[in-house]
Amino acid sequence: MTLPASASARYQSDFDALRRKAASHPSWLNELRAAGWERFSALGFPTARRGNERWKYTNVGPIARADFNYALEPGPVDGSASRIPFAGAVRPGDNASGWSDLVFVDGLLSPELSTVTVDGGGLTAGGLTVGGLDASANGAGNGNTGEKIRDRLGSCVSIEDDGFAALNTAFLHDGAFVRVPDGHSQRAQVRLTYITTGHNQPKITHPRSLVVVGSNAELTLVEAYAGPAAGRYFTNAITEIVVGDGARVDHYRLLTEGSDAFHVGTSRVRQAKDSTFNSASFALGAALARNDMEVIFDAAGCYCSLDGLYLTADNQHVDNLISIDHAQPHCTSRLNYKGILDGRSKAVFGGTVIVRKDAQKSDAKQTDKNLLLSDHAEVDSKPSLLIYADDVKCSHGATAGHIDQDTLFYLRSRGLDLSAASRMLVHAFASEIIDAVNPGPLREYLDSLFHQAIPEKSLPVGRNR
Repeated sequence: MTLPASASARYQSDFDALRRKAASHPSWLNELRAAGWERFSALGFPTARRGNERWKYTNVGPIARADFNYALEPGPVDGSASRIPFAGAVRPGDNASGWSDLVFVDGLLSPELSTVTVDGGGLTAGGLTVGGLDASANGAGNGNTGEKIRDRLGSCVSIEDDGFAALNTAFLHDGAFVRVPDGHSQRAQVRLTYITTGHNQPKITHPRSLVVVGSNAELTLVEAYAGPAAGRYFTNAITEIVVGDGARVDHYRLLTEGSDAFHVGTSRVRQAKDSTFNSASFALGAALARNDMEVIFDAAGCYCSLDGLYLTADNQHVDNLISIDHAQPHCTSRLNYKGILDGRSKAVFGGTVIVRKDAQKSDAKQTDKNLLLSDHAEVDSKPSLLIYADDVKCSHGATAGHIDQDTLFYLRSRGLDLSAASRMLVHAFASEIIDAVNPGPLREYLDSLFHQAIPEKSLPVGRNR
């Protein structure tokens, strides 16, 4: 797609400004950015949906037409701490709770809000590295951190046919680098929070996270995105996660963007032998949100569980595009997404499980369930299995419906009014995903967040008793 002249000029100007600022960065990093810009210039955004299955149900025209402003310096951090999830568990400047906390304001690491020392590339203790990509890639910190980033950055995500990924790579400036060494003695706990501040002009940020977990190590990772309730902005994020032999990663992705915001999140995960990757995605807010996650089993014995929960209202649009690639035998995957839709909102679910020719003994199950609270809400669900092996156990399914009238009648017969009974049933529908969250403070935070977001008048559709 050819970008509007104003948007094209803005992106070019901002890229030139970043290139001048980053002139002293390592040559490999500048070359990576240049490759991203060249590819984005050729691809643009995927506004043509006919024949483009990945974007068939989602219109990114509003993103392509907008004139977003890229900030080389962050806005004020006043009040930003309140957007950090379960903030009471970790105080800015104090990581005594065991959490390593990196907070980014308008795409740049904030020393004031982070709990790790950002000078010198971040926290390095017992081989565990938690720091900013900017400082780490430019040689700060201990050992050969920059070389480790160079070897991994961009290894999981392709920019060849993805304009959003190419644009993120072109503006690769700051972000998070997490490395858990082989056999790390304790489970690492890291929280990454990307906050967009208030602004007068539409703003764009390009968060980038690189997470490398060594053999037989464990990591709990919370990845959160938040912004002001009002004001138009665009978050274009990429997260790459590499899970080593026998390692375990519990990953939580939280989206609490403003109601006028755009969010495109790309997550790429590669698992090594006998590794475990559990991920849960939670989404509230955003005018348009895209969660594009792909997990590849690079060796036998992998286990992957992907859960998701989202709640939409008004004219919001949420698109979940999930892919699990059983590239090796003896691997197991579970995919379970739930959506709650109100108003004239719309959701898209595209779940694909691929079982390659030699991936015998694969075990895969995927489900997509949606609860519609309005006659005008709409969901397009397309779970699919692509199986090229014959000794497998695979299943998939999708449902969409309204609040069960018989159960509602039972609750009302016990003294609950219509609104309270409806909210109780909606909350119970969401609880299956929330109750599986561990650690406890995050579970309690999410339960409260979704409970408050359930519409006060969750009226059932269909016949009433």
